[in-house]
Amino acid sequence: MTVKVDPFAAAPSLMQDWQRVSLTINKSMDPTLVGLVEIRASQINGCANCLNMHTVFARENGETEQRINLLSAWREAPCYSDRERAALGWTEVMTRLSEGHDRDAAYQALQDQFNEEEQVKLTLILSVINGWNRIATGFGVWVDPAEVKASVARVGTR
Repeated sequence: MTVKVDPFAAAPSLMQDWQRVSLTINKSMDPTLVGLVEIRASQINGCANCLNMHTVFARENGETEQRINLLSAWREAPCYSDRERAALGWTEVMTRLSEGHDRDAAYQALQDQFNEEEQVKLTLILSVINGWNRIATGFGVWVDPAEVKASVARVGTR
């Protein structure tokens, strides 16, 4: 797929603000959990760019191949904690809003594992990754993870 629009070139100030907000939100929770939900949302949304990037970052943070490979079947896989399962269930509900999944059951699991502040943080993380998925798929973006790291380093120093 060719890039239709480079969002950072077309709206640099807004995209840098979006990136800064994204980094702040993502740093608010455990990076392992963030990585899992970013990968799962990107799987659901079919975002190759984000799948590529977040699997690379997850591995760098110590995530195992087994857990990355089993994410699409997390309900049946025994390698996720109850807290991770609650986050993954919430990820699916928040990413597939129009499909009418059982929000009440997912929210109950979320309440059992996360306090109210963490629930908000996780929901913001999901809003961010779903936003990035739409930017990447909508504009045909493909970015090497090393370029993202460099960009993050630049934005983080401002």
